[in-house]
Amino acid sequence: MFKSVSVIALLLAGVLMGFILSGRATEQPDVIARAPAASAAVEQPSAVQPAPVVIGNAAPDFTRVAAQTVGAVTNIASMQVSRRPASPFATDPFFQYFFGDQDDLFGRSRAQQSLGSGVVISRDGFVVTNQHVIGESEAEVTVTIGDRREVRAKIIGVDSWTDLALLKVDATNLPVIPWGDSSKLRVAEWVMAVGNPFSLNQTVTLGIVSALGRANVGITQYEDFIQTDAAINPGNSGGALINGRGELVGINTAIFSQSGGYQGIGFAVPSNLVRRVIDDLTKFGQVRRGSIGLIQVLPLTARLADELRAPRTDGIVVNQLHRDSAAYKAGLEPGDIILSFNGTPVADPSQFVRMVSDSTIGSTARVEVLRDGSRQTIRIPIDTQQERRVRRR
Repeated sequence: MFKSVSVIALLLAGVLMGFILSGRATEQPDVIARAPAASAAVEQPSAVQPAPVVIGNAAPDFTRVAAQTVGAVTNIASMQVSRRPASPFATDPFFQYFFGDQDDLFGRSRAQQSLGSGVVISRDGFVVTNQHVIGESEAEVTVTIGDRREVRAKIIGVDSWTDLALLKVDATNLPVIPWGDSSKLRVAEWVMAVGNPFSLNQTVTLGIVSALGRANVGITQYEDFIQTDAAINPGNSGGALINGRGELVGINTAIFSQSGGYQGIGFAVPSNLVRRVIDDLTKFGQVRRGSIGLIQVLPLTARLADELRAPRTDGIVVNQLHRDSAAYKAGLEPGDIILSFNGTPVADPSQFVRMVSDSTIGSTARVEVLRDGSRQTIRIPIDTQQERRVRRR
């Protein structure tokens, strides 16, 4: 039972991006491959490598950085068993009464395997990767560590919002990559990607940071990506993005491609976000996020601004919200233009998703809205996010 604003219906025939604040993105029309996620470090290695040396106009020398870090990037194989009926009558009680659950008639169990990369983040065997690399949490996961040993992994937790997963293997004295501060990255800074593209173990590619804070790309529900032109291909998912000091600054997650291969646009989850996710997965088995209930918001276009009597196109539009949501109970309505959240101007739906998700559970958010041409402030309590599998429009 959603309450909707009629003016928004005119836009649904066009290209628009809505976000369900209590769900996750499941459709990725242009993203055809993802890179493996780096593992979460529980301890900090003491030594940090110096910045790479640049000779004349040549590219920086990452040889020492590579020698110190590639051993911490693993190969990950995930096996899932699925059963797909071969007959349209497979679930019909009448047919099952006479024929039973016969494999030949109703289909057989099928094993599905996925390959990717991972990053060792602690010497005692914690590994971080992408959720899409391991698939379901019941999958059988095998990690091939630097000395070529294959070790069965336990899945500690997964987070669909950021496409990250935390694994644990029974091993000690593993090589690790020290954490870097992704907030200090700069556009055009040199970075190195390490992974297993096309099952070619511990492949190293070099590039620069192309952009920071990249969102609205349709990969995950919570988007705050590092964009890089370091070559990332299928199988790199879950691998490491490393700066010139040999520090882990991101987990390679996806490529944007129309051909299925490298086209100079790759995305990595920033290390600071990875650490927050891994910390919650370690403590609680899931990531704790703030929520204001089930709500869908859209970008504010010039046409919508005219319809809603908005003087400018700043902010986002509330399209739908559930009557049981905290936002609706606090007074938010379809057609409201959200201008700011706790004093911070709202530029687009992805930013709003992040701000709500990062809010302290139990706090009260101040949301400034424009309604019928006048401004007002609505105070909305922040509840605990309940993860759901939903489809983004």
